[in-house]
Amino acid sequence: MPSLIRLLITLLFLGGLVYAGMFALVTFVEPTPKEVNQRIPTRELLGETEAARPGANNLPQPNVTSQPSTGQ
Repeated sequence: MPSLIRLLITLLFLGGLVYAGMFALVTFVEPTPKEVNQRIPTRELLGETEAARPGANNLPQPNVTSQPSTGQ
């Protein structure tokens, strides 16, 4: 029975250390926000891929073009 109590006290102590470490991080560390930009090529937005080139494997092409619609 004393070894069980010793184990529980040790686990509680370790849990308290973890909790104290998390509390210290939340209290004393301030994150620095920064803007993130990622360039996406237009051909990926419009669905034009490498398969659209002549001589590439014959995969089905997406129903998206880079031409404006006629508005019908």
